[in-house]
Amino acid sequence: MSGTTKISKWRSESILDIYNLSFAAFLFISPWLFAYAQENARIDILVSSAAVAVTAISAILAYANWKEWLNVLLGAWLIVSPWVLGFAHTRAMHFSIGIGIAVAFMAVIELLVVNYLPTANPPSA
Repeated sequence: MSGTTKISKWRSESILDIYNLSFAAFLFISPWLFAYAQENARIDILVSSAAVAVTAISAILAYANWKEWLNVLLGAWLIVSPWVLGFAHTRAMHFSIGIGIAVAFMAVIELLVVNYLPTANPPSA
């Protein structure tokens, strides 16, 4: 089931994708809220937040494990991007790292809940 896509009305785990969507929305508006000075930080945050939002929306509509793994990777990118792109020790770095940790954490929690927690319906004897 790791490669299959499940389309459903509503999964209780979808709330974690909604959290990721809200993190992406906050990250998207943060360059205007906090006036980031560096252009590369602004572009990275806008593109990364859009990618997280698209992935979260697609996971809400049709869940697949690879979408959550993509969010883990996007969260990891948000964590390391200040050093890779040269905006370390700025205000943008703190938001990028904080939101990256939150996005990756929510994706890992959803992967654990979906794949490793027992179902609510025990097998009948």
